[in-house]
Amino acid sequence: MTTELKTITVLGAGGKMGMRISANFQKSAYQVFYCENSPRAQEQVIAAGRELAVAEQVIPDSDVVILAVPDIALKVVSAQVVPQMKRGAILLTLDPAAAYANLIAKRDDIDYAVAHPCHPSVFLDRFTPEEHADAFGGVAAPQHVAASYEAGSDRQKAVLAEVVKVMYGPVIDVHWVTVKQLAYLEPTLVETVACMVGTLMKEALDETVNTIGVPKAAAEAMLYGHIQIALAVAFRSTNPFSDACMIAIEYGKENIIKPDWKKIFDQKELDLVIARMLKIDAIER
Repeated sequence: MTTELKTITVLGAGGKMGMRISANFQKSAYQVFYCENSPRAQEQVIAAGRELAVAEQVIPDSDVVILAVPDIALKVVSAQVVPQMKRGAILLTLDPAAAYANLIAKRDDIDYAVAHPCHPSVFLDRFTPEEHADAFGGVAAPQHVAASYEAGSDRQKAVLAEVVKVMYGPVIDVHWVTVKQLAYLEPTLVETVACMVGTLMKEALDETVNTIGVPKAAAEAMLYGHIQIALAVAFRSTNPFSDACMIAIEYGKENIIKPDWKKIFDQKELDLVIARMLKIDAIER
């Protein structure tokens, strides 16, 4: 790969993530081409003041081709795109699942990378209304990014990091990991665990309100405040949990969590969940 990246193509520019990253690229110094097949999504690209490009015309000249398309479409889309790319270009995907499952079309003379936003931290200091409103990241609230570029040198990673910092900006730092490690970060750590716990807390809130009869405002006030203090104590050791709280925590673990829950970090379990996410029978090695 060249150590200078100037030209970028975004495929799926009218989708959810495509629109997000395109809004940031639109303000950058990069030459960016926006490609979209869906007529409705094309309207969104145009409404945002971006000119639509024909993929077949711009891919061969692009230093970076970003596939902002759903994971389940990456096998088909990459098979169409990779043969058109110029030697030394980078194919950048936004999620690790398809790369981990070896579904991305391969060529020996191009490079492959994945970059996924971490989203603004629960511990982030926010100072403006815009930062408070930006829960997802990529608009006003700073966030980290986890990325994989296993074939890249330190210099190449640094150059690609500048592209990543623009597309997900404002970015605090880009953390380089392997594709496998990135897959353990998402889905295992943040979707299988953190997002599951988030939905579990919402179900518990609904049960408290609808079954027990606690006024919703009171239940929300108690839960939202305790979410913050629970995270602060568990991750930042701001204060210890009380002895009584520790007893309740252990009771919760006994009644809610399976004793062997850490098996989700076994590779066969990672393969299983990613296969389900990609709607394929199994991960092939």
